[in-house]
Amino acid sequence: MAEASGGTSPPEIENLSFEDALAELRHIVERLEQGETKLDEAIQAYERGAKLKAHCEKKLREAEAKIETIRLGQDGTPTGTQPLDVEES
Repeated sequence: MAEASGGTSPPEIENLSFEDALAELRHIVERLEQGETKLDEAIQAYERGAKLKAHCEKKLREAEAKIETIRLGQDGTPTGTQPLDVEES
């Protein structure tokens, strides 16, 4: 497995919170935009960035699945909840 330039292994992506994964992804993007990394390091950073992006997307989908909307009856009173349909937006 690849190691970070500091000699320590980066944390497993699956164990990162959304916020930590996003912060690391931003850091990788900044490093790549500066163009001061060696080609092999840039490729490894890009690959990790792609995995971090997928992890963030998964976390967002999980959060969206937990959001519910309140259902109202014909008289306007709440009758329960239903999953938020985010695809309609």
